[in-house]
Amino acid sequence: MTSDARSRLALLRAEAAARVTSTAATLAELMHDREGSNDDDEHDPEGVTLSSEWSRLTGLADAAASELQQVDDAIARLDAGTYGVCANCGRPIPEARLEVRPFATHCVACAETLGL
Repeated sequence: MTSDARSRLALLRAEAAARVTSTAATLAELMHDREGSNDDDEHDPEGVTLSSEWSRLTGLADAAASELQQVDDAIARLDAGTYGVCANCGRPIPEARLEVRPFATHCVACAETLGL
């Protein structure tokens, strides 16, 4: 399980890191576009406003950063020998749950009880 989990987490980490980089670059471009414009983009009939695009991209960037942190935390648990152990009850997290959610910190029963 350890080598499979490590491979899966490494792949997830690479994907999340790529999304963090991509959204940061897109946000930087958008910020550059906003600096050069004094137009009132909120009333532009041509489509999506810069403000709504900024909001959407910020949400995507936050989600990617959060996933990257969760994967990094899972890798740290793997290194510490606690990966796959419920943080609440100490029982093993079922393999099926880790397949679906490789960075899970709680078994299904505890996650439901805790409202996670």
